[in-house]
Amino acid sequence: MLAKRLAAFFDAAPAAALVTVAEAKGSTPREAGAWMVVSPEKTFGTIGGGQLEFLAIAKARELIAENIATGALDIPLGPEIGQCCGGRVALDIRIAGERERADLLRRAEAEDAARPHVYLFGGGHVGHALAAALALLPVRTVVVETRAEALEGMPDAVETRLTAVPEEAVRSAPPGSAFVVLTHDHALDFLITGEALARNDAAYVGMIGSKTKKATFKNWYLKNGGEEARLARLVTPIGGADLRDKRPAVIAALTAAEVMRAVLQQ
Repeated sequence: MLAKRLAAFFDAAPAAALVTVAEAKGSTPREAGAWMVVSPEKTFGTIGGGQLEFLAIAKARELIAENIATGALDIPLGPEIGQCCGGRVALDIRIAGERERADLLRRAEAEDAARPHVYLFGGGHVGHALAAALALLPVRTVVVETRAEALEGMPDAVETRLTAVPEEAVRSAPPGSAFVVLTHDHALDFLITGEALARNDAAYVGMIGSKTKKATFKNWYLKNGGEEARLARLVTPIGGADLRDKRPAVIAALTAAEVMRAVLQQ
């Protein structure tokens, strides 16, 4: 999580400076409020990269070296710095003392708490690949499995749950959650997907499969009291119906994009 990684960065950086985008006009890499932390050796976070970030890092390290409390930069993103976004960015730069560090850690904790939940049901090849992809993104990923061995080797940033009743995780999930169903058992897929479609507040409901599996699920779902309107929300196959490359990493990359687009629109 962001707060844990930031705390580790601060622990390793007795001297550091906080760079914040104070104002962003026109076309800019990041929005006002974006931040990064700079130490003499490393950086944490980003204000957009490119020459803008290089200038910010240099200024921050200058403040650290000379023990100057605050500084600022007002940078037009034009040809003169080799970054032709066309906008203008004002940066606030200040030494990160105890107060700044505590404030930033609280912000990171709040950001962690606000992250959308993504539930992956199934720890097979695609489940592992998708967990690895989502571990890099600003979501809280939970992998739910009925088999203990399938949870081995999951990324550290991913939460795992071993349960004999995986559909209960759907019922207890917070509003705005995303559900991706890719277990080892079609009947279990159908049960979990049906539970997810019953959630009016789900950001995304996806199920791995084929055209045949989609048609089979439709028949099962409608026979068991499901509604056409709810069924229309189901994304299956995940990753795109026209996907020809079925390698787990490819399916995972495209599914992660689908999920992020859905949760960010909430």
